[in-house]
Amino acid sequence: MKKLEETTAIHTGRRRTLALCAAAAGAVVLAGCGPLDRPQAPVAAQSGKRLAAFGAERPPGDVRHIADWVADSRDNQALPFAILDKVNAKVYVFDANAQLRGASPVLLGTAPGDHTVPGIGERKMSEIRPHERTTPAGRFVAEPGRNLQGEDIVWVDYDAAVSMHRVRANKPEERRLERLASPTPDDNRISYGCINVPVRFFDDVVSPSFRQRGIVYVLPETRPVRSVFRSYDVALRKPAAVQTASAR
Repeated sequence: MKKLEETTAIHTGRRRTLALCAAAAGAVVLAGCGPLDRPQAPVAAQSGKRLAAFGAERPPGDVRHIADWVADSRDNQALPFAILDKVNAKVYVFDANAQLRGASPVLLGTAPGDHTVPGIGERKMSEIRPHERTTPAGRFVAEPGRNLQGEDIVWVDYDAAVSMHRVRANKPEERRLERLASPTPDDNRISYGCINVPVRFFDDVVSPSFRQRGIVYVLPETRPVRSVFRSYDVALRKPAAVQTASAR
């Protein structure tokens, strides 16, 4: 994936597509999404292997696998990072030391798929067909920025106009707040590809974590995790063989 470039200069074509992700913002409050605490070091076993610290959270296997790999390999390059689990429509935000800062349900692109349609960031909103509204998988260098309304967002894939931002409820018929609050991820597909999070979660966790650059790992939903990330099982790693390679 391409490294994100300057986020303040918005290309004319991309401006059209910013509206793709902008369809969502009400005040959803989630328990446990308080202000960030001081970062702590990741859990280190006697073998010298480093593991992510999830606290009371019980993530799915793929999320834990990637989080532990990031902690052990330092693939995040000492930056805060997030892991987006598209299958379960949930995001996990970590500090630079792989300490979980918060987790939350999210809304995602309407269409299943792990690819980005070439040139989609240059197209008008009206030209984006339903099957093209995917949230792409991969490792992204994310940066804070602003949309055309002046709202702060976090760019995930700038060229494809995919960002993480507060949910907006300006179209009641889309029921975005209700979708976020539902107990199942089955109804969390509604955006044009952007990642919608509850307002409080963005303000208390996402925004403070991504004041500058960070890494976002978007897990695939149509293929194995290891086909996207060159990850390894930390439990099986030999103590002297720390790997640092990652899919870009």
